[in-house]
Amino acid sequence: MPTAMSVRPHPLDIRTPRVPENLAYSLILPAALASPAVARSAARTILEAHGLHDVTDAATQVIGELAACACLFTPSDSVYLSLRYRDDALRICLYDGHPRHTHRRLAAACDGRRRSLLLLLACVMHACDGEWGFGESSEPGDGTRLWAVLPREGARAYGCAA
Repeated sequence: MPTAMSVRPHPLDIRTPRVPENLAYSLILPAALASPAVARSAARTILEAHGLHDVTDAATQVIGELAACACLFTPSDSVYLSLRYRDDALRICLYDGHPRHTHRRLAAACDGRRRSLLLLLACVMHACDGEWGFGESSEPGDGTRLWAVLPREGARAYGCAA
């Protein structure tokens, strides 16, 4: 007697279409000169795999700027990159091992130096109507968390303007 059999693709099967809402990736990168380029390349592949090719230009610029800053500041040998897509926006976080200074003037000087390194990032985020910042992090480990929230509509417009 023949039996009926149904075959469904595994949820992680590469033939299964990926949608932006599934985007959740974390990478550990060495604190090296090449890491911003590696982060941009990985992000480009990830975004296109999830159908977000319209935000790639803005996102790779933002990721490269954050990664460069994190690699310059971290005293450790690596930085941690997190990419998530929620509420129609790409959420980018980079964690470095640079702890916040306890002395007020040192903290202000360090923050000023970070801001000056992130001027291009500030311009891109302004053009995309996004938000960004940095501050103390309690995860993963101590250090500084640099973050950006890139709205899809603003990133799409940024890509069209470029």
